[in-house]
Amino acid sequence: MPLESSIFESVAGLPLHPLIVHVAVVLVPLAALFLIVLVIVPRWAAKYGWVALITLGLGTGAAFVAVESGQALAATIGEPPIHGVIGRVAPWLAVGLFVLALSWLVLQRRSYAQDQHRSAGALVTGVLTAVVALVVVGWYGYVGHSGATAVWGQTLNPPPASASPTPSTSPSLAPSETASSTPSPSESPNGLSFTMAQVAQHADAAACWAAVNGQVYDLTSWISQHPGGSSHILALCGTDASAAFNAQHSGQTVPAAELVRFRLGPLV
Repeated sequence: MPLESSIFESVAGLPLHPLIVHVAVVLVPLAALFLIVLVIVPRWAAKYGWVALITLGLGTGAAFVAVESGQALAATIGEPPIHGVIGRVAPWLAVGLFVLALSWLVLQRRSYAQDQHRSAGALVTGVLTAVVALVVVGWYGYVGHSGATAVWGQTLNPPPASASPTPSTSPSLAPSETASSTPSPSESPNGLSFTMAQVAQHADAAACWAAVNGQVYDLTSWISQHPGGSSHILALCGTDASAAFNAQHSGQTVPAAELVRFRLGPLV
């Protein structure tokens, strides 16, 4: 069954990823910090160590679900490249911490049961557990920050509007013709149309136009907003991007709705 139609896609009509990811980014760092405290105060380990492990286990499970649901969501809206890469590593860091913390707790309990002080093995695994726990806290903080930036960065800090387009001097816009009061879907609301020569003149980050399925779009402001990364949009600047768009987003309503916002007019 394709991932995008699996149980990881949504729950109660809402994307699962933003719901489950909060469980992971709260429980895993919380458990990691708790483990650091237990390493510093080892006499608490026997009483509270299993609480930390259970919390870490739940958070680790949520992290794996977050990865799967994130990939399902990315199939619809695209994947933020940095967030996607570090997010896929996060569950395995939590697994590593879980194994290390379990080993430390076992050694810690044995050493205290025998002579009430840390053995060399318990000391070494305790230090390693604390170090890895610090890495996990930082990593999950970075994952959460990169995800929030991908979702809210452009909303709170919108890029400046691009320059107004220059109309084509196509014969279809001759002064003798009378424009319809209600433009058809293939017409621009302001009556402008564009040629591929004009599109090709806007082929960089400063002014990025692309033709898609007979329409011309100004994608300049979308370069930094694209969930899949700016490089995917920059590659389309100044070109007929119909094949690339259809191959990636055919049948997907969200990308099509996003694209409409940037329409300049028909290609002639």
